[in-house]
Amino acid sequence: MAVDQNVNADEELLLPVSKDDESSDRHNLIRLGASFFLFGLINNVLYVVILSAALDLVPPATPKGIIAFCNIAPALLAKILWPYLLKGRIRYTRRIIGCCVLSVTGMVFVAAFEGLGHRLFGICLASLSSGLGELTFLQLSTTYPVAASGHAVGYFASGTGGAGVAGAALWWEVRGLGVTKGVAVSAFLPFVTPLTYFFLLPASAMFQGTLAPSSAYTAIPTADPNDASDEEADQTQRTPNSPVETHHRKRLKVSLTPSDKLRLVKPLFWRFMFPLFCVYTIEYTINQGIAPTLIFPVPDRSTHWLLSTFIKSLRDYYPLWQIQLVRILGNNHEL
Repeated sequence: MAVDQNVNADEELLLPVSKDDESSDRHNLIRLGASFFLFGLINNVLYVVILSAALDLVPPATPKGIIAFCNIAPALLAKILWPYLLKGRIRYTRRIIGCCVLSVTGMVFVAAFEGLGHRLFGICLASLSSGLGELTFLQLSTTYPVAASGHAVGYFASGTGGAGVAGAALWWEVRGLGVTKGVAVSAFLPFVTPLTYFFLLPASAMFQGTLAPSSAYTAIPTADPNDASDEEADQTQRTPNSPVETHHRKRLKVSLTPSDKLRLVKPLFWRFMFPLFCVYTIEYTINQGIAPTLIFPVPDRSTHWLLSTFIKSLRDYYPLWQIQLVRILGNNHEL
């Protein structure tokens, strides 16, 4: 009887994937890509809006670099420290709602108060939300099958690139309303994230066809193995691929200490993390430190009739810079 059950299980694994499952996976991939594109777009768009509005947010005598610092430092600290300090299960729903609340609160502070301290505090809240949001969405992508996970990360990266153009263009349009009304308009954008999460994002269990989870990758269990009884452990050892084992794995938890996480990071540091750190350091140095200091003359209609139709001040150059940045990054990606 046991032999027959094993043969039947093997035959089920060799069954071809139905066309309905393939069609369902294609549909879910579209939803997944659209969801993560919106996650990347909305998560980064406020960062660009604040950079674009830097000249309008602080008094003329205040160094504009303080806006850039408050716009990136909290997010950087969140990305560096949060993964190692976090304990327990990742609660994506709470995290996404929390990031939305932080972003909206931060932008409300920037819009409602004219004091420099209040506005810098609001910018710090929005930056912290952006850093936690990026962590959350990249972690969320790992809950999907391997092929779908890479698809999600690619669209998330595209969304972050599109945020540069969208944020600069948005502030270019709403700047005429003034700082208070212009920033207040952008404060509604974070609500797109939870709406996308609840109504557009497909669950990982919905991938049943060629993208169904395989044995090549198994997520870390989510509970302490010591909590399982001896009887459950025996059942798991006897039938490693049985539904009983899968059920018990879902009930298990593993709690990694900061030192455990650092040991996992060490093999990845020089090969992946340090090169990417250098790339982003150089990019943000150019974007925040060098580009704002480049002074271009406002085009004259007699010599530059096309540019002069939409470049009326130095601030109007920022959308063009973001479009050029996306083009350069796209070319590098193709290489």
